[in-house]
Amino acid sequence: MVSDVKQMKSLALAYIGDAIYEVHVREHLLQTGQVKPNQLHQKAIMFVSGKAQADVILHWLEMGDLTNEEERIVARGRNAKSGSIPKNTSVQTYRYSTAFEALIGYHHLAKNQDRLTELLQKAVQFTERRN
Repeated sequence: MVSDVKQMKSLALAYIGDAIYEVHVREHLLQTGQVKPNQLHQKAIMFVSGKAQADVILHWLEMGDLTNEEERIVARGRNAKSGSIPKNTSVQTYRYSTAFEALIGYHHLAKNQDRLTELLQKAVQFTERRN
């Protein structure tokens, strides 16, 4: 499939990371008994918004929850030039949310399932505590 995940462009990692996190959040919401489509969508936004993702990654960096390798992936994701300007968020928030998605994408493509699951669960728990 993917030859060397460490060499992949950060935006490619973020692309898949975004989808992985979205599916995880949707499954989480369904498991909590949420079933109304509009309610599901509104709750999902609480988790997958750029601000929510940026808050998670900034918390992890502040708390020292990431390995050195993960911090490098985050830095690459944060510094990636997307060519588009975010509409409803600051550039800094957008960059940190991209960093979050890149980290999730990295672990997914590297088949680091245990660490991926741990980070996904921590992200959801952190977001739930804040809201």
